[in-house]
Amino acid sequence: MMKKKVYALFAITTLCFYNAYSQSSGDVSSDGRSGNIISTGVPFLLVAPDAKAGAMGEVGVATAPDGNSIHWNPSKLAFLKDSYGVSVSYSPWMQKFVPDINIAYLSGYYRLDERNVLGGSLRYFSYGDIQMTDDAGNPQGTYNPNELSVDASLARSFGQNFSLGTAVRFIYSNLTSGMVNSANQNKAGVALAADVSGYYKSDRKSFLDNEATYTFGVNISNIGTKISYTDAGPKYFLPTNLRLGGGITYHIDDDNDFMLTVDANKLLVPSDPNSTKSVPAGIFSSFGDAPGGFSEEMKEINFGFGAEYLFNKQFALRAGYFYENPNKGNRNYLTLGAGFKYNIVNIDMAYIAANTQKSPLAQTLRFSLSLNFAEVAEAVKK
Repeated sequence: MMKKKVYALFAITTLCFYNAYSQSSGDVSSDGRSGNIISTGVPFLLVAPDAKAGAMGEVGVATAPDGNSIHWNPSKLAFLKDSYGVSVSYSPWMQKFVPDINIAYLSGYYRLDERNVLGGSLRYFSYGDIQMTDDAGNPQGTYNPNELSVDASLARSFGQNFSLGTAVRFIYSNLTSGMVNSANQNKAGVALAADVSGYYKSDRKSFLDNEATYTFGVNISNIGTKISYTDAGPKYFLPTNLRLGGGITYHIDDDNDFMLTVDANKLLVPSDPNSTKSVPAGIFSSFGDAPGGFSEEMKEINFGFGAEYLFNKQFALRAGYFYENPNKGNRNYLTLGAGFKYNIVNIDMAYIAANTQKSPLAQTLRFSLSLNFAEVAEAVKK
């Protein structure tokens, strides 16, 4: 295995393990942020897993519900029309650094009754293979650092326009393979977390001589225990995140819909990576603890802007833009994508059109495949 690959993998793993990113733009977290970022544990939880949202500037809290809603806003599941379904997504990740880093996402849902929907998902993030050596440089085999999370969610509608939802999450982060550091035996990090969310969609209203639907969403995700990789070592905050958004879908006619949507995100963790505050204290203090005051707090908010044209509910063209302050992560890129539905199958693709010299996420591709098993059952009956 090439030394360049070994070094890159080791550097990324070390960064994620210690969460001690320097101010250099060369250090990158697993969600693609770089520079003077707010440090947290397991940043892979913030990576957009599916191609539909990935093509629209990574927005999703107020878009139409689908099988991947657990990540963006669990409460949206209550407005899915089908009885059950499953979706799988895959993306090679940060290929600029290492060719075998990837993220996979499996999700599904099941309607219990008219008001309640259960959901579940599995997210797996692999950092590829690392060639392990001893102090003398002798090969000690290969190792695959990886992280995963398992979710279970419940969404409940309250009438035709509003829903609430929650998700509980088990997080497992195995980055060190039991290596010894500073006389401490490293171990896999384990944590528990929860999301709370809400979603509102209006009835169709008159707009520019046609009809339009308005949507609003909020999701506070990854509220949970801290994570640690040693028995006596430091504990790191999970990437608790506040996501707010809204959208409008313009119904041009029976076959043509056009949607515009926007999301705003802010991490609800202390700016100081060495903070020993409790999780609740860290959340509340995150609105006013930036060293630069209010102006720096505003810079910590990132935005996603998305658009979708949908024809006959079968073919979609999508585009978006993701903006993050250059001093607070520096993720700025255009996203493009398309979707196609045939019978029971939905296929989506997304592409990040970023500057290859500046962004570790440049030329990233995402793929999603969704199946509606309820339609399969109906087709079999016929």
